Amino acid sequence: MNTVASLIMTAQPPQQAAEPTAARVDVKAMPKILGRLTRLALRYPIWSGAAVSCALGAAVFNLITPRLLGQAVDQAHHLLVDGQFNPAATHAALLTTALLIVGTCAVRGTLTGLQGFLGEAIAQRVGYDLRLAFFQKLQHMSFSFHDTNHSGDLIARGMLDLEGVRGFLETGVLRVITLVLLLGVGSWQVLRADLQLGLLSLSFVPFVIWRATQMGALLRVTWNRLQEMLSNLTLDMEENLQGSRVVRAFASRSFELAKFDRIAQAALELSNRRIVIRMGAMSVMNLAYYSAMALVLFFGGRRVADGSLTVGMLTEFLTFMSILQQPVRQVGMVVNSSARATSSGRRLFEILDAQPEIADVPGAKNLVIDQGVLRLENVAFSYPGSTRNALTDINIEVSAGRTLGIVGAPGSGKSTLAGLIPRFYDVTAGRITIDGQDIRRVTLQSLRRSVSLVQQEIFLFDTSIHNNVAYTDPWAQEERVIEATSIAQLHEHIATLPKGYSTRVGERGVSLSGGQRQRMSIARGLVSQPDIIILDDSTAAIDAATEQRVRAALRDAVNHMATIIIAHRLSALKDADEIVFLEGGRIVERGNHQHLIGAGGRYAALWALQNRTDGYLGTAGHPLEEAQVS
Repeated sequence: MNTVASLIMTAQPPQQAAEPTAARVDVKAMPKILGRLTRLALRYPIWSGAAVSCALGAAVFNLITPRLLGQAVDQAHHLLVDGQFNPAATHAALLTTALLIVGTCAVRGTLTGLQGFLGEAIAQRVGYDLRLAFFQKLQHMSFSFHDTNHSGDLIARGMLDLEGVRGFLETGVLRVITLVLLLGVGSWQVLRADLQLGLLSLSFVPFVIWRATQMGALLRVTWNRLQEMLSNLTLDMEENLQGSRVVRAFASRSFELAKFDRIAQAALELSNRRIVIRMGAMSVMNLAYYSAMALVLFFGGRRVADGSLTVGMLTEFLTFMSILQQPVRQVGMVVNSSARATSSGRRLFEILDAQPEIADVPGAKNLVIDQGVLRLENVAFSYPGSTRNALTDINIEVSAGRTLGIVGAPGSGKSTLAGLIPRFYDVTAGRITIDGQDIRRVTLQSLRRSVSLVQQEIFLFDTSIHNNVAYTDPWAQEERVIEATSIAQLHEHIATLPKGYSTRVGERGVSLSGGQRQRMSIARGLVSQPDIIILDDSTAAIDAATEQRVRAALRDAVNHMATIIIAHRLSALKDADEIVFLEGGRIVERGNHQHLIGAGGRYAALWALQNRTDGYLGTAGHPLEEAQVS
């Protein structure tokens, strides 16, 4: 099974973000999420088995150390007290015990080091898998998902939350294994040796666990809130980086700095509160530990004095407590790590468990293009959560070699209609077919390979001009790229650049003008040689003279494609075989340019308005107010 694909589990209903109150903490979430994270580590059974073995081995050698020290002390004590002191024999016995202790500690240290290395290696591998799975999931999610989830929050989940998960896998799981073994086997040893002192030496453990559990609930609440604040910080920073020109143009730097400072200050205060919670709990746990040690010293010393306990046994109890101190003190760290992993894992799995609304249906086949006839039959569409239709009763047809023009006021549904054809959204009613094949029954990859949408919003990657133009077909030959840029009237400009097609365009194409970015977007849409091409107001930022040259070149380039042109400039639609006028999501007029001009309706009035032919308005019989497109 593909590791990345298998990480994307069966969908579960997304959970709501936890409220910042202890009363709203979902106590069932922690074992569920932490168990799921642990199962991810078990996808590497050899590494996991080796790490667990090292952890168990280190714990075993930890438990041997108190026994060796106790035996050494008793041995030395007997030699001295019994009057049989022999320097050579004592030296040899103590040297042997010392070498055993050194050897034990060396093995324990080696196993502990291997445990840390293996834990880090497993965490990094799981982190790698999650990172790829997260990015893959974002690539598969529908437009409706990205409409409602801000990219800043998604970035925070894919980076900050993923690190929180990875930190738990790196240390938390193995620390828990070590602690359980030390407590289980160690408790059995000390209780069997002496019940009273055993209970005293373990008396701090229940209190520490109880206090750590309390701390975990509080830390999980603060981690939830902190992660949300860090997402807000990421969002705010991303918006400011993208809108830096706007911020400077309106002299709003002080306002933006103050806004960022407020969020950062709130995150700092919450971080400080988290530290106070953790340190307060740790202090109380340390107090419990040293109180238990004082009790063992007091009662154990009295037992040694009355001869019912050997000095070696007391040493063994104290050494065991010293060894147990570090793992038990790490309970706080484990709880802190677990609390963060629970909050981070919840946010991460919300995305990994989400299912795209637009996906291939079972048994979907590749789209087969023969005639290249696109039909929209009684199509209606409303956006998720909206109560009104963005499109209603749309019936249009365009075939290969023919051009359909779409015009209408902003918000009339032009771009919505364009987004339905490559299936960015699914129709609410009716259907869209290509050569009789319902686009909901074919694979998305084959559909979008056949349909090229040059969108209003232009996005260019911070890479070379060649890579941007050839993005739809990275293996396109240089000649095809040059042909596409020549049609878009951009080749001559590129040829004058020092690095030609290897020139980097900068982030979001900042080194190019608006018209140049639009022409590069047109070239990108042509490189893949689609069967259907949709130009959504793709020449709005191009000057009139250049637009005429682009339109003339496009007429020859797309004569084998079904072409849809959405435009506000009606001059761009004069040569279309059919033009539809949208208003309120409905087709209110249709026909070619001459027919619509002769009909004297909305199209004719808008044409007159754009061409300043007041005389025509009088013959059309429609007042100017009816023709205005706001």
